[in-house]
Amino acid sequence: MSQAEPDIEQLLDRAAQGDQAALGQLLERHRPRLRQMIALRLDRRLQARLDPSDVLQETLAEAAQRLADYARRRPLPFYPWLRQLAWERLVQLHRRHVRAGKRSVRREQADLPLSEESVLELADRLVSRGSSPSARLHRSEQRRRVQAILEQLAEGDREVLVLRYLEHLATPELAAVLRLTPAGVKTRQLRALQRLRDLLGDDIAENMP
Repeated sequence: MSQAEPDIEQLLDRAAQGDQAALGQLLERHRPRLRQMIALRLDRRLQARLDPSDVLQETLAEAAQRLADYARRRPLPFYPWLRQLAWERLVQLHRRHVRAGKRSVRREQADLPLSEESVLELADRLVSRGSSPSARLHRSEQRRRVQAILEQLAEGDREVLVLRYLEHLATPELAAVLRLTPAGVKTRQLRALQRLRDLLGDDIAENMP
């Protein structure tokens, strides 16, 4: 973002006062990362009937309708708030299409399972890169090991890694999403990485971030 562009707070203030151009800029600025989050979290069983772009458009339309109320209260930083709207919509879709017909839902906020592709991508982010054929082969082996071990991690530990390395949330955003202090976020992330290292063993621990 160039220095000449208004910051998020300025755009929020203008959009809350009815400035449609500011509203458009505000939502457009967050469109790419929000779409990435939706694509990451959309249940693979729904991908044949639901397009992430449609979920994105519905989320942005809801955000536009609720922006004035958000601007008055500001319960979360802006992107975590947008992400929460998308998450709630994905949960509703999951309930409607995947959990339909089941007698009970164990959680009010149903878990959104990561696809195998997403777990593989996370594993890919957590191992070192190399350019030689032997390095690429070694990295492929490491990635498969990380993928298997990620599925063994406690849900909370795996989630903090997903939020950091796949959704690319900054520490203040992570804190808002996880309802932790920034120090608590750093502690949880370090704990998750350490548990992953412990499960992987010393032979590839040096490759972890």
